[in-house]
Amino acid sequence: MFGLGLPEMGVILLVAVFIFGPKKIPELGKTIGQALKGFKDEMQNDLETDSDNPEVKKSEGN
Repeated sequence: MFGLGLPEMGVILLVAVFIFGPKKIPELGKTIGQALKGFKDEMQNDLETDSDNPEVKKSEGN
């Protein structure tokens, strides 16, 4: 993933623990996960809304 190996991921995790503390890491992970899920749901809703909109289908035919 992005050319990062296990040593690099370990260093990133270690720096995160030093910056935020071990008690904050799970809370940060939960918050980031909720944000990504919200973004995904919003994009899915936008795509469904656009596909149901007849004006979008007219402009696609041009």
